[in-house]
Amino acid sequence: MLPASRRVDGAWMKLDDQGHPPADLLSADIYDSWMRCITLGLDALRPPSPEFIDSALLRQEQQRCSLVRGLALAEMHTLHQQIAGSNFMIAFATAEGLLLDIISDSSFSDASDAACIRAGSIWTENICGTNGLGTAAYLKRPIVVHGREHFFARYNNLTCVAAPIFAPDGEVAGILDASSDCMSRQAHTQALVAMAATQIENGLFREQHRGNILIAFHNRGEYLHTLSAGLLAVDNDGQILAANRAARVLLHGLPASAGRRFGDVFRARFSDFVDEGRRKERQRLEDDVGSQFVATIENTRQFPMTHRVLMPRPSPPKDTAAPFVSADPRIAAIVQRVAVAAARKMPILIRGETGTGKEQMARHAHAASRRTGSFVAVNCAALPDSLIEAELFGYTEGAFTGARKGGSAGLFKEADGGTLFLDEIGDMPVTLQAVLLRFLDDWTVRPVGGSKREVDVLLVSATNANLADAIARGRFRSDLLFRLNTLEVTLLPLRERTDFVEIARHLLQKIDPSIELSQAAIDRLAQLDWDGNIRELRNVLARLSLNETGQGVDADAVEAVVGALRRAQPVHRTPTSDGLQTDLHEIQRAHVLSAFAETGNNISKTARRLGISRNTVYRALRDKQS
Repeated sequence: MLPASRRVDGAWMKLDDQGHPPADLLSADIYDSWMRCITLGLDALRPPSPEFIDSALLRQEQQRCSLVRGLALAEMHTLHQQIAGSNFMIAFATAEGLLLDIISDSSFSDASDAACIRAGSIWTENICGTNGLGTAAYLKRPIVVHGREHFFARYNNLTCVAAPIFAPDGEVAGILDASSDCMSRQAHTQALVAMAATQIENGLFREQHRGNILIAFHNRGEYLHTLSAGLLAVDNDGQILAANRAARVLLHGLPASAGRRFGDVFRARFSDFVDEGRRKERQRLEDDVGSQFVATIENTRQFPMTHRVLMPRPSPPKDTAAPFVSADPRIAAIVQRVAVAAARKMPILIRGETGTGKEQMARHAHAASRRTGSFVAVNCAALPDSLIEAELFGYTEGAFTGARKGGSAGLFKEADGGTLFLDEIGDMPVTLQAVLLRFLDDWTVRPVGGSKREVDVLLVSATNANLADAIARGRFRSDLLFRLNTLEVTLLPLRERTDFVEIARHLLQKIDPSIELSQAAIDRLAQLDWDGNIRELRNVLARLSLNETGQGVDADAVEAVVGALRRAQPVHRTPTSDGLQTDLHEIQRAHVLSAFAETGNNISKTARRLGISRNTVYRALRDKQS
């Protein structure tokens, strides 16, 4: 049999000679798409000009699709990290093929054939011929269009992998696409795109039924929290409201459609199942034809206690973390994914600029994990190299000179049964990286002077550093990164979030519930850059609360406070006589060191005075020593 590329070349020759391709040289989907293009009167050698909608209509469409778009953007960032190599683009389009969002590397963006691939462009087959987005939108199923399988030659150097995203009602909610030049084609891309689409679909399912009882189930317990698990939404009386695609596959032939009853599908009383779910995370479930499943109720704390409870259940740990504001659907998707990963005890890596709420997200993970142990935060940049193992793993009495009487359990043991939060892992000394990697091999600690003991911790890490650059420079171990980022999420900077109003009101409520922000004040605050993100906003709101006169906070008050704060801070960039600019990092470091000296070398006072984190002070001090 001829190679696929030779068969496509043969199809093009027949198309040129006879005006139509032979069916035996192309896959059925590509052949049918080419024939649709020919029926539409498209000329493979004379493609029509690309079509775009204006920016106002694009924003309107993005807003209309805000929920699925937010979930898609979170998956697009993950896909972009998963798909190695260059010349890649991840795109999200509406069900009709209107491109809403793109994430791409510079090599793809700079390519001449990518000029028409941008948000607002329309990718239906009648405009762009056979292509990933348009053909997937028509077929309503995944498609790969490779190289010359595109109907128009301008896209012949691309490979496009596209998959539809289905809403809970079965309608197509959008299209996800990964495109690259043909040389960068990767065999696993199709599977990654399909997984991302399923993740988005499950996110839509959970969001639509967030107020209902959600049951996850699978034949094998190890797959209970994976994309292959079935999801059922039922009401408090046991009536089935919806089932995701995986549930319909697992329950094939059984009456699991909306309107049927839990008892129509499973050999268990619904009330008993719910009561058991309040006491046990997992339970056995048998369907009406005898198939065995492992099942869990995902949201036992979200529905009322209307059923008989057979025996008392230990209270879950008190959630001391303030709610993580997530009115932005992209952040809501991250919050949901972190909660699921925490429940499965997956190592979580949280990225984001300083002040975006990484520790707050870590505390959310701890609360969502329902672990009864403590939340222990470790500042990796502040650990002295000489005492790393003693601080983390503990030590026995007399283990070394200066050891505390009675010894120390160590931070890892302190977090046993709870969560260990490794903050600023990008600043972790190389010696600590080796120690941590050994710990992750068997989750055991050996106190200095003592014997090994196993600990049970949820591991959450955070950084605002460029770890890829740190790995390239030999300052961070790639094998450690792979162990820390089973789930990796990136918190958006405040300037890119769509829930600024909700964040500002939430922060002010915590500072002083009696104070109100006028709409004009919020509008003025929203116009600012917020380089310090949520932490900077909190500081400004705290200052505003001190100047409040009982009339609420208006735009003039915001202007006065912001102006005063900005004048008190160092100029970020100073032009020199030759037109060059001084190093922002050096200016900021000098300012921190000056405040550190003025506060009597007190790190906490320095951080409070400047409105920055302790980590920033630590970095400035370390840079001074290097």
